[in-house]
Amino acid sequence: MIARAAAVAAAALGAAACGGGGAGAPDARGGDGGGAIDAANPGDAGHGACDVAPTFADAVAPTRELHVATTGSAGGDGTPGAPFATIAQAAAEATPGTSIVVHAGTYAGGLYVGDLAGTATAPIWIGGAAGEARPVIQGGVNGIQLSRVRYLALRDLEIAGATGNGVNLDDGGAYDDPEATHHVVLQHLFVHDIGGDGNQDCLKLSGVRDFFVLDNQLERCGGGGSGSGLDHVGCHHGLIARNTFTETSGNAIQAKGGSSDLEIRQNHLVQAGARGINLGGSTGFEFFRPPLSTTEPNAEARDIRVVSNVITGGDAAVAFVGCVDCLVAGNTIIDPLRWPVRILQETVTGGGYTFEPARDGRFIGNLVYFEAGVISTHVNVGPDTAADTFTFANNLWYAHDTPAQSTPTLPVTETGAVIGEDPGDPQAECHGGPRDDAGQALPELVGDLRGACRGSPPDIGALETQSCTD
Repeated sequence: MIARAAAVAAAALGAAACGGGGAGAPDARGGDGGGAIDAANPGDAGHGACDVAPTFADAVAPTRELHVATTGSAGGDGTPGAPFATIAQAAAEATPGTSIVVHAGTYAGGLYVGDLAGTATAPIWIGGAAGEARPVIQGGVNGIQLSRVRYLALRDLEIAGATGNGVNLDDGGAYDDPEATHHVVLQHLFVHDIGGDGNQDCLKLSGVRDFFVLDNQLERCGGGGSGSGLDHVGCHHGLIARNTFTETSGNAIQAKGGSSDLEIRQNHLVQAGARGINLGGSTGFEFFRPPLSTTEPNAEARDIRVVSNVITGGDAAVAFVGCVDCLVAGNTIIDPLRWPVRILQETVTGGGYTFEPARDGRFIGNLVYFEAGVISTHVNVGPDTAADTFTFANNLWYAHDTPAQSTPTLPVTETGAVIGEDPGDPQAECHGGPRDDAGQALPELVGDLRGACRGSPPDIGALETQSCTD
């Protein structure tokens, strides 16, 4: 495992030097010049010159290993010949630079790990063993709960059947301490069939900063219109990239509770429930991180950037819900069931706190491929919002059932729109026609779905023509 990690670190540094994707990123597949993206395969969004940079955990190698196996015992010492029986045992002995190697098999969920801290130059890793099947964490209220952890990478595990959340990553209730939980990587996890009857999440993050959620497969979490693939409460400075979300109940991704500076890019969302990506939401006042201000205006979320994703199905593709200065750009939206976009406000001024309305959102360069006979309206605007401050520009609107009904009804006048022109297969890797070079160059819009660099001007939608393989 140490040798493998050293090779990964070397590959990451090489990729960084040439501007490539991070170590452990999935291979680009199906790029034969004419195919369509396989939305069910998270490895399909490969890495290119403008992909995600390596994380802190990619550029260094572990200096020590502790082994966990189903054949382990409480009296084990963590060596390959005498492994520990549980991840918790290994975590209690881990020091900076340690890799906790979890061997194949099924382990009981309900695992709790607290106060585990690596350093910037010597993180701690928890993950499956190279060359073996993913270990399975089965059942429990939370499959794994990580509290007050720092410089930690959790990778290559399968987590299923928890009644609460699959992974619960939190600050241990230290709402006003930004140092409680930070620099965490969640990567190559398969989290599925969590909860099923309410507000249960595949991944639940609370009070986390400087984090990465990369290359995960998240399926069937929550129920009854609640629950998320990935729920953020008061999280800051995070990157959510190259994940696949399938059949989540409430939403695929939610960022609320004062969350800010999150980038959501290169993800596939398939039938992601009521709101595919929920920018903001509704949070109890006591759960905001940092705590609410009584002297300055508050917001459910600020500066959330949604770029180069493919969102298929679900009631609404994206919802701005009390989100301030949030961006949705260069995405491909396919067949929403009710609304491509919603602008809503759920948390309002009261209880001694002032809240800003959803305002100054930007919806730019998106390909919206829909059925006019199915959706309710193009943009659903609720009360207490500042929808007149939004910007709509350079989007392609195409009603593929009735092209003559492609013209959207918007809260403001759009500039640079392409309306009623057939873009062809919205997921085709190679394309020509009305979306080519018809987008708007933005500093936030750097790479497409595959990590290929955007043109100037970019194409509309999640894929650039030059991402095709000759």
